[in-house]
Amino acid sequence: MLLRGFGQGLPKLRKDPASSRVLIACHKATDTMAALRRKFGEDYQVVNTNQDMTFTAQVKKKRQRFVEKNGRCNVQHGNLGGETSRYISDLFTTLVDLKWRWNLLIFILTYTVAWLVMASMWWVIAYIRGDLSHGGHDSSYTPCVANVFNFPSAFLFFIETEATIGYGHRYITEKCPEGIILFLFQSLLGSIVDAFLIGCMFIKMSQPKKRAETLMFSQDAVISQRDGKLCLMFRVGNLRNSHMVSAQIRCKLIKSRQTPEGEFLPLDQCELDVGFGTGADQLFLVSPLTICHEINTKSPFFDLSQRSLMNEEFEIVVILEGIVETTGMTCQARTSYTEDEVLWGHRFLPVMSLEEGFFRVDYSQFHNTFAVNTPPYSVKEQEERSSLTSPNSLPVAAAPSSPQPGNGGRGGRRERLLSADYADHGEEPAYRLPSKLQRMSSTKEELHRRGLNTGPALPGGKASSTGDLPLSIQRLRSSSIPVGRQGQQLELLLQSLEAESREGVEPVDAPTPAPVQIFFVGSRQEDNLPAKLRRMNADR
Repeated sequence: MLLRGFGQGLPKLRKDPASSRVLIACHKATDTMAALRRKFGEDYQVVNTNQDMTFTAQVKKKRQRFVEKNGRCNVQHGNLGGETSRYISDLFTTLVDLKWRWNLLIFILTYTVAWLVMASMWWVIAYIRGDLSHGGHDSSYTPCVANVFNFPSAFLFFIETEATIGYGHRYITEKCPEGIILFLFQSLLGSIVDAFLIGCMFIKMSQPKKRAETLMFSQDAVISQRDGKLCLMFRVGNLRNSHMVSAQIRCKLIKSRQTPEGEFLPLDQCELDVGFGTGADQLFLVSPLTICHEINTKSPFFDLSQRSLMNEEFEIVVILEGIVETTGMTCQARTSYTEDEVLWGHRFLPVMSLEEGFFRVDYSQFHNTFAVNTPPYSVKEQEERSSLTSPNSLPVAAAPSSPQPGNGGRGGRRERLLSADYADHGEEPAYRLPSKLQRMSSTKEELHRRGLNTGPALPGGKASSTGDLPLSIQRLRSSSIPVGRQGQQLELLLQSLEAESREGVEPVDAPTPAPVQIFFVGSRQEDNLPAKLRRMNADR
C-alpha cells in the first residue's frame, strides 16, 4: 500500500514544472560534486556561495554595513550648520562629486541662462539706441548691430558670435562703442564658462570609478591553514587585460570596542597585516590572487575560534589602489566582509589552468570554495594546548654515578653545578664553538677542575696541583722519547696549570671539605718527585 501510494505520487511530481527544475538542479549538483571530488579528493566538499542558487545556507539577519559590497561608504553627514559654505568655496570639486543628472542639469541651465542674459543685453542696446524703431527701412541710418530688429534677431546674433559661426548677415558697426565693449565682455565670460563647465564634464567622464567595476573581490572570505598557520584569506581579480600599475592592497577591521578606562569607541579601525613587512601587499594583478592575513599574536583575530565567530560583530574593509595603465589616474576599489561572510575551514577553488601557449582563468569558479580540515580552535588556544603538551625544559647534564676517588665527592658536586650553569647559558650563540675548540676547552676545564679538586687553598682562594697530572705526563717516565722533549711537554703543562691557578674561580656556596695538602715543583719536599722531574726543575 505504501509503495502504491509512492508510485502514484511520483507521476504528479514529474508533471509539476517546479519539481522538474528541482530534480534537474539536484542532478547537476550531484554531477558537479562528483567531478570536483575526482579532481580534489574525497575529503573536500564543494560549497557554492552564490546567493541566487536554490540551495543556500540559512543567512542571518542583515545588519547595517559600514561599507557596501560595491565599495560605497554608508555614511551620511548631517547638521552641518554654517559649514555648508565650505562646499561653495570648493565649487569645482562639488560639481564633480555630484551625480550625473545634476551635472547635466547644471550644464544646460548655465548655458541657457548665459545665452538669454547676453542676448537681452544686445536687445537693450538696440532698444536704447532706437535701432528697433527704424525697422531697417532707412538706408541712411547706421545701427549698433546690423539687421537686429527684435529679441530673436538679437539672440541669433549672440549665438553666432559665441559659437564663432559668423554668417555675415548680422555684425557690429563702428558707430557703437558700447557694443564693442559688450562684445569684449561676452568673449571673456564665454571663455570662462566654457572652461569651467567643459572641464568639469571632462574630469567627471575621465574619473576612474568605472575602472573599479572591472576589479573583482570574492563574495566571501575564508579561514583555513596555509603553511601550517591559520590565515584569513580572500581573492581579488582583474577582468581587463590592461594592468593596474603599482597595485597595493590594505585591510581595515571595523569593530566597536571599549577601552580599559571605560571609553566606548564605535566603529574603531584596526589595521590588518596582509604582508606590509614582506612586500606581499604589492600586487602584480595579472591573474586572480589570494590575499592572506596570518593570524598570530599581533593579529586582532588571535583569540578568534569557530565558535566565537558566530557571536562576533565586525567588518573587514578591503581597499585596492593602483594606477590605471591607460589613463595614468589613480583608481581605488573597495569592498567589505562581515562576520557572516567569513567561512571557517574553507579554501578557494583554483581558477588557473594551463592551455596550449597560455594560461586560462575560469571566473565561473572565482567565488566558489570547498571545505578542508581546519582546527576549530583559535591560535591562542592552540598555543596554550601545545605549551601544555610539550613544555620547554632546560637540558641538565647527567651527574657522575660515583665521585672520583680521593676527592670526597667534591668533583661530582662541582660537575653538577657547572652543568646546571652551562644549561642556563646553553642557548646563547656565543657558546656554539667548533668541535675542535670545544675539545680544547673541555681539556682545559678538566685540568682546571682537577687542580681545584685536589690542590691546597692558597692565598686568595686559589688551588693548584702537580700531583694530579694527566696520564700522559705520568707515562713520560716510562716512555722512550728523548728527555728533552719530555721536559718541554711537562714544562708547557705545568705553566698552564700555574696560570690557571692564578686566575682562580668564583666561590661556590657549598660546604667545602678540608683541602688535601700537596706540594708543588720547587717546594721543600723535592724528594717526593721522580728523578727526571727533579732534574727538570733544577734546570728551570
